[in-house]
Amino acid sequence: MANPILVTGAAGRVGAVGRTVTELLLKQGKAVRAMVRNEDERAQALRALGAEVVVGNLLDLDSMHRAIAGCETIYFGMSVSDAYLAATVNAAAVAKHYGVKAFINMSQMTVSQMSITETTPSPQHKLHWLAEQALNWSGLPVVHARPTVFLEGFFLTLTPDSVRESDQIRLPFGEGKTSPVAAEDVARVIATLLANPQPHIGKIYHLTGPQSENMRFFAQEYSKALGRTITFQDIPVEPWRDELLKRGWPVHVVNHLAAMGDLHRAGRFDRLSDDVLTLTGQRSLSVQEFVRKNAAAFTASAKAKEA
Repeated sequence: MANPILVTGAAGRVGAVGRTVTELLLKQGKAVRAMVRNEDERAQALRALGAEVVVGNLLDLDSMHRAIAGCETIYFGMSVSDAYLAATVNAAAVAKHYGVKAFINMSQMTVSQMSITETTPSPQHKLHWLAEQALNWSGLPVVHARPTVFLEGFFLTLTPDSVRESDQIRLPFGEGKTSPVAAEDVARVIATLLANPQPHIGKIYHLTGPQSENMRFFAQEYSKALGRTITFQDIPVEPWRDELLKRGWPVHVVNHLAAMGDLHRAGRFDRLSDDVLTLTGQRSLSVQEFVRKNAAAFTASAKAKEA
């Protein structure tokens, strides 16, 4: 039997990268070992799809031995966390021990603007930059995938409330341009790399949506998708940051999001790449297509309108 492909973070919500990668590889008939944090209904769902499920923690050495032993190809992805660097190095050390032949690393596109002398205020960006350095030093056969801001992050998580309630997108992006990418497009790229990694070893891929525009442009795209007028309201970063903290968001995550707000305002997210199309043969989802697909999230229910 073929060596299984290890997918970390496989139990994410429906549509998340790890889960979608697992589904895509299984559809191709690949053997997949799906690593999850907890034994729950999501783990059971992955088994039902045909995945071998391993329960463990990226920071735990024994977990990583159980996850990696017998795998030649690995996808490493982890959500925003102050333990990100430790988890990356832990996974890399065990991968090196087993002689893994391809380590596909999910990074971030802002790393392309960083160096030994250039950094950002985001604690997460710093960890991503250091993680890439460590993986490059390790001698592992690595491929770095660097997506820009996810549509599921800022756009599906942080804009629906104000769009539903006041037909406004409220984000601290100023006039800065951005090219958000959908998780499903990133997952298609990762699945492509995992299915045939060898031509890509040592490469770096930048993953963006098909348009880099400011939020006033994207408000028009929301309007077309939803059939009503949506406007963009720029807001200052600090009060927005304070509001996220009040809602109970982790400080590390909030500091990362606030830094991304500042970087958007400074024009640092004005970036565009054809790598999604080149690697998969299909262009990435536009903001209008994404909002139309998720229209229910941006639309008040009939009951809410009556209330």
